[in-house]
Amino acid sequence: MNVADTEVIFSILAKAGFERTSTIEDADLIMANTCSIRDNAEQRIWGRLKQFSQQKKARKDVLVGIVGCMAERLKEKLLESGEVDIVAGPDAYRRLPELIAAVKPSSPQIDVLLSRDETYADITPVRTDTNGVSAFISIMRGCNNVCSYCVVPYTRGAERSRDPRTIVREACDVFSKGYKEVTLLGQNVDSYRFGDVTFADLLGMVADVDPSLRVRFSTSHPKDISDEVIAMMASRENICHHIHLPVQSGNNRILEKMRRRYTREWYLERIAAIRRAMPDCGITTDVIAGFCSETEEEHRDTLSLMDEVGFDWAFMFAYSERPGTLAARNYPDDVPPDVKTRRLNEIIDLQNRKSLECYRRDIGRKLRVLVEGPSKRDPSQLCGRAGSSKMCVFPAGGHKPGDYIDVIVRDCTSATLICDLTA
Repeated sequence: MNVADTEVIFSILAKAGFERTSTIEDADLIMANTCSIRDNAEQRIWGRLKQFSQQKKARKDVLVGIVGCMAERLKEKLLESGEVDIVAGPDAYRRLPELIAAVKPSSPQIDVLLSRDETYADITPVRTDTNGVSAFISIMRGCNNVCSYCVVPYTRGAERSRDPRTIVREACDVFSKGYKEVTLLGQNVDSYRFGDVTFADLLGMVADVDPSLRVRFSTSHPKDISDEVIAMMASRENICHHIHLPVQSGNNRILEKMRRRYTREWYLERIAAIRRAMPDCGITTDVIAGFCSETEEEHRDTLSLMDEVGFDWAFMFAYSERPGTLAARNYPDDVPPDVKTRRLNEIIDLQNRKSLECYRRDIGRKLRVLVEGPSKRDPSQLCGRAGSSKMCVFPAGGHKPGDYIDVIVRDCTSATLICDLTA
């Protein structure tokens, strides 16, 4: 989501006469697009601000801006730091040129008003994928779920969906420019609705742009993912068989305390429905260890759900209290740090084993892969993702980014399929 927002910001600033530079030493304007999901993300930005302040000391005309969720959440603290000239929330990007022009010594500019209708639908993003293979398309903004641990509804505002015609137009545009894959983005894509158009309808509309345009999406909510979405995925070859379905916990009491609004049983039924329709579907998840008042037995419920589902991979975190959320206001963060760490390590260990089992099942299979670029570990090889979102590494064989190729899986790690080209 931050990559997509940054591409919108680049477009807005380019129209105002700004040019991007590859080195911070050449920049007149330095901005960080920020996330507030976890405390660690915010701490990294405070560290970056120290780097930015060195540039301000060296070059007196340099301006520093903080945009995005952290700007929304910590606006006063950022201004009080004395290091920031511009503070702009996620719905204020259109005003960036105006804010920049208005900055004066000791007079920073701020706009953190949230909107009920801003979707940036009319702005053509400046793409940052240097290989020109995959593009992000934001289909909606904000979130209405208010999970008790999550700061997103407070930093990104209420849910609103983009006109599907603008989404299809953007997909057509990136395809005409040579992109082979789009990822539809939203905090909860399954709740997308514009008039009578549902997310399942939108998936079909984007998939119909061209059979060779692969379509992905993120993120789904277990309470909302519908049989219609699953059926649409199964009916179109170019809709990738991968669903990121954050479970967070395997225990019903904790799920209720998190305000997730589904049960363990509901989640497992959704997994079963996905696998009935698409046995090859990659399923990934998010897991939180040590949420408020979580007991050992409840932690084991999470482990048992993970073991039963067998996720391809997962984002796994120890609970990080976010000020202002329902959990921070109502529940003590009472699981000791060492217990959180131990539980998180158990979750990670289990997932590593399940990932390896999952990837091993692909050995000997033929997969269709979209080439993304050189492998990070071995530039003489290429890498790309299968439809399940598993990363594949394979000999270059004269292929280039954007090519579709068939590979045979010959080995794996817990995170990568090691492949040969087909004859």
